[in-house]
Amino acid sequence: MATERTNRLNELARKQKAEGLTPEELEEQARLRKEYLAAFRANMTAQLDNVVIVNPDGTSHSLKKKQK
Repeated sequence: MATERTNRLNELARKQKAEGLTPEELEEQARLRKEYLAAFRANMTAQLDNVVIVNPDGTSHSLKKKQK
């Protein structure tokens, strides 16, 4: 997520605490939060895909997504 978007999200959060937001700003804040969470989840998934667990006996295996 771009720094400008993160800064705007933080600005809206501060404004919401101080004086409240207009309906348009609430929509913008919700959209920015959605984008932020999607980027966070994608980065976390990518990081966990690169994790390898090494057992005490020396064998290793990568983490796999649980099947539902």
